[in-house]
Amino acid sequence: MPSTTVRRPLRPAVLLTAAVLAVSVAGCGSSDDGATATPGSAPAATSAAPSAAAGVLGVRDPWVKAADTGMTAAFGTLVNAGDTDVTLTAVTTEVSPMELHEMTMKDGKMVMQAKKGGIVVKARSEHLLEPGGDHLMLMDLREPVRAGDELTFTLTFADGRTQTFTAVAKPFTGAQESYAPGHGEPMPGTSATPGPSTSPAA
Repeated sequence: MPSTTVRRPLRPAVLLTAAVLAVSVAGCGSSDDGATATPGSAPAATSAAPSAAAGVLGVRDPWVKAADTGMTAAFGTLVNAGDTDVTLTAVTTEVSPMELHEMTMKDGKMVMQAKKGGIVVKARSEHLLEPGGDHLMLMDLREPVRAGDELTFTLTFADGRTQTFTAVAKPFTGAQESYAPGHGEPMPGTSATPGPSTSPAA
């Protein structure tokens, strides 16, 4: 009986304690909710941060054509995942001065020229930088760019934002485009294979 008598008075206390704990937990819960709301924005900011870190544009499969001297070019795919058009206005690297260029037909030959107005990447679309098309031009190499070298590039956009990306140099065995500015002459130091080329400049 004593044990029963002891138990009975304790039950309401246990219930009371449980009730108090429930209220405390509820109170903590509301405080947690507030905290969750704040972290809720934090994750949003955190997820935005990688986007910013990733850059204004995605740069997929970037590469540079290996060359010993003279000029060469960097290629890849610019990816705009945003809802507004993005205009690339300049690019720089440590190994040479750079310009944004395009290939165009002049007097029956494909020649390189500056891309007027920059390179526009439409919203929710991709823009290919490739041999025979738009490319990032390394104008006058200060040192050889050999296969396997990794170069860092900085892109500048019309709104003043910048981003960097790296690209690995590799030999290129495709068409023998002419990158000489305003001329139909082969670009020095960028022959894809040793020996004279039998391919036209285009």
